[in-house]
Amino acid sequence: MPCRPNTPCKHPGCGKLVPYGTLYCEEHKPFHQHDRKTTSEKGYGSRWQKARAVYLRSHPLCVRCLAKGRYVKATVVDHIIPHRGDRKLFWDRDNWQALCKSCHDSKTMTEDRYEEFHYPEGRSKSL
Repeated sequence: MPCRPNTPCKHPGCGKLVPYGTLYCEEHKPFHQHDRKTTSEKGYGSRWQKARAVYLRSHPLCVRCLAKGRYVKATVVDHIIPHRGDRKLFWDRDNWQALCKSCHDSKTMTEDRYEEFHYPEGRSKSL
């Protein structure tokens, strides 16, 4: 039976060929380790779901929409400073804010976007 052809590495700007079924070349695998974690592995298990529900009951409105004079139901508990695996920061309620999905998606794609990839010390983000 014939083998499937190699495919390009999925890291932006990298064209190295990797075996079929592999997403990243050896050089870029460390940058995408967080991509494969499940929600439970990231800390969003049943304990988080319960804490999230309690927080949203006491903070029912999106703080960003409220600042603009709009009353929109909050559906997401956002970490103001992205925790990036820091358990203490993850559970710090002073680091939580209630947002609607639209505001959360906007914040994640703008303010949090620069931290999407983990870059080892001494490496530039312009890979």
